[in-house]
Amino acid sequence: MAGAWPYPRWIAHRGAGRLAPENTLAAFALGHAQGYRMFECDVRLSADGHPFLLHDDRLERTTDGAGEALALSWAALSRLDAGAWHSPRFAGERLPTLGAVLAFCARHDCALNVELKPAPGDARRTGAVVAARIAREWAGALPPLLTSFDTSALEAAAAAAPALPRGLLLERFAAGWRETAQCLGCVAVVAEQQAWTPQTATAARSAGLHTLAYTVNDDAQASRLLALGVDGLITDRVDHFRA
Repeated sequence: MAGAWPYPRWIAHRGAGRLAPENTLAAFALGHAQGYRMFECDVRLSADGHPFLLHDDRLERTTDGAGEALALSWAALSRLDAGAWHSPRFAGERLPTLGAVLAFCARHDCALNVELKPAPGDARRTGAVVAARIAREWAGALPPLLTSFDTSALEAAAAAAPALPRGLLLERFAAGWRETAQCLGCVAVVAEQQAWTPQTATAARSAGLHTLAYTVNDDAQASRLLALGVDGLITDRVDHFRA
């Protein structure tokens, strides 16, 4: 059985859910102002190997750039506007580096869930670089939880920084998920909210794995998951659910 979950139960998705431009320092600041003390974010690499926050492979949805993010250097990416798409209030907000987010969380005594979000073909480099950077720079109390759907990224992260906790992301519980999580040395499984049932929650706990759910925005689902004893709930609704 897994021991006590050391992190906050409620986790702010991409900083502040939808109240601010996702994966920006403005979103982290707003989530913190709403009382959240753990954040989830997506980290990938620039062409020249700098880790920064961005969910999509492409730039169009959440910046004024275009094309594949992996094609650009950090110098080019750092000049993009990552806030105007959301609302005029956030115009000029920039893509943050992983280092800036680590510093924010350490300064405000917050925990962090870093999703390794590699571009196609960049999984091993992403896992290794991000994990090594966190191991070198993190100054907070609880180590960041590294999660990914990509097993190659998690393998590389484990090799680069074996002491950092890892979690396997799942859309559904397919055959072999427990063996995969255990082979990767994971401490948790992070599953799509509807995939959690009494049976899957019991199976995870019996395998010594903590249980997290994404993305929990509905009161009924939140109540159901809390009744199942899920350890962590990742939400967009930081202004609704009390952390």
